[in-house]
Amino acid sequence: MFSNFIYFILALIALSLYQPTQSSMLSPSEAFVGFVCFSLLFAVYTRSRFFHLARLVGKLNSHRLDQRFSAMVTHHSLLALLTFAADIWILDLPSYLSPLKLFTLLPTLSNLLFLAVFIGYLTIVWVFAFDAHTPIYGSDISRGSYVYSNLAFSVPVLLPWVLLFFISDLLYLLPFEWPKRFLNTDIGHTVYFLIFLLVTAIFTPLLVQRVWRCTPLPPGTLRERIVSLCQRAGVAYADIVYWPIFGGQMITAGVMGLVARFRYILVTDALLRLLSPDELDQVIAHEIGHVKRKHLLLYLMFIVGFMLITYAVFPLSNLMLLHFFSLQRFIVTFHIDSNKFIFALSAVLLVAAIVVYFRYIFGYFIRNFERQADLFVFRLFPSVQPLIATFDKIVTNSGQPADKPNWHHFSIQQRIDYLRRCETDPAWIQRHERKVKRSIAIYLCSLVILGLGVFHLNQLNSPESVRRLNINAIEHYLSNKAHKTKDDVFLYRLLANNYMAQKDDSRAVKTYQRALQITPNDPDLLNNLAWLFATTEEGTLRDPLAALVMAQRAIQLKSAPHIWDTLAEAFYVNGRFQKAVAAEKRALSMNPADRQPYERQLAKFQKALENQRTFQRKE
Repeated sequence: MFSNFIYFILALIALSLYQPTQSSMLSPSEAFVGFVCFSLLFAVYTRSRFFHLARLVGKLNSHRLDQRFSAMVTHHSLLALLTFAADIWILDLPSYLSPLKLFTLLPTLSNLLFLAVFIGYLTIVWVFAFDAHTPIYGSDISRGSYVYSNLAFSVPVLLPWVLLFFISDLLYLLPFEWPKRFLNTDIGHTVYFLIFLLVTAIFTPLLVQRVWRCTPLPPGTLRERIVSLCQRAGVAYADIVYWPIFGGQMITAGVMGLVARFRYILVTDALLRLLSPDELDQVIAHEIGHVKRKHLLLYLMFIVGFMLITYAVFPLSNLMLLHFFSLQRFIVTFHIDSNKFIFALSAVLLVAAIVVYFRYIFGYFIRNFERQADLFVFRLFPSVQPLIATFDKIVTNSGQPADKPNWHHFSIQQRIDYLRRCETDPAWIQRHERKVKRSIAIYLCSLVILGLGVFHLNQLNSPESVRRLNINAIEHYLSNKAHKTKDDVFLYRLLANNYMAQKDDSRAVKTYQRALQITPNDPDLLNNLAWLFATTEEGTLRDPLAALVMAQRAIQLKSAPHIWDTLAEAFYVNGRFQKAVAAEKRALSMNPADRQPYERQLAKFQKALENQRTFQRKE
């Protein structure tokens, strides 16, 4: 369950950090063929691996088969994630939706469409994993139920994300400016996220239990025992429901919901069928322990920590690119778009942070929260032997070894051993309670430090600070280098861009000219200088004729939408409006990632051409 959460978080990050290129290297048909090939290769490879594993049943012992199956599901889920990332970052599939107005107005729809692709890849894993799961574990669950149950576990992470960004899209469509201005600030974004997080944490359980197809537990002795135990512990709830996950064959229970009105206690058919009344009582006591120890609220705290990490990654990537010239040379050498490189670097850093954060930090807390819930049983019962007996039944019925490691739970054997130790010496209970409290205090202090660090990073990455750091660092580097090489062209371009951002067009022109002395046939340098000559507000620098000459040279060297746009602007400032319209139409015909700036330019040129013709007719 928790592994699926992480996979979907990583898929969402791959989508969120994607930056379209100026023009895709592949045509739509080539990209579609690439997508089909990636998908088929993934499906064929996945099927062959699980088919081979199924044939090993009877040749390997159950412990070895369980290890192989778990590892294979993990590996192929990660392979699904890599295949999905290739669709996004290599094939540039999202760029082909950008011309469609609906996806421009509601970007979340585009992300949902591609999330469905990722779900499709995971579904391929689950469909073929079932062929090995059935003989290994002797399960009689249907393939459809197995696939649906795996998918249903992903709902808690998908639903809040869909609602969060879909509502944000709708707010941007409103005819009011203040919601957009507020959401575009760091404070506005944070406040919106935190409010939404709290609201969804309260109301999502109502929707989730319906997606999981839960039904109220009918009146009877078992329901009465659960009701009585909740009343005894002082825990209120909305309902006790039957949880049909994996056909109800798992011996498990659960609880979800921050507030009593939307809190649900979940039990499976196997739990009710295989446990004695005393064992059922102590499993429910464990779930009550999660409520009484405020674990559900603490999980929100970990989401806030994750949010802070995401806020830190992008400015950190920007600073790394700024201060490590080896990265800048790498970009120049391989002709990589700097913006796309920053987003790719952010993706790498964020994936690494997520693995560390969820696998080790969150994993540490969730393991200890589970142990804390186990120990809560001592608050309601003098002995935990029924809970230990339940663990033994789980081992027997699951076919998995008691000492099987788990990143988000202690192994069943470890849980049994600790309960026995506490029953012998109750001091171990308080020892664990102190450990959890101490760990939470350390985490909260770390959260404050992280928050201050994020604030400092954002201060360093304010537009003015970044420009100042860029200019100082690059000027210092270039001034101490005797011989300039082609690798330095990127630095000159970056320096010139920062001068332009400071409205220092004179220094920007000189910097572009120095770069052109090194690489006189660089189309992007010619393009940038042509744009500057055509659009600068400094009268002494404005040179329409030079702009046109340079833009024409640039387009001969490289045919790209942004260069055709510059050529169109050069025609425009020289009064050649018809040629400006034709050049801008050529730019749009190349299907740029963001069409709106080009369409605004075309409208400007067409209006100028129409006014010119009207004036000529009057003459």
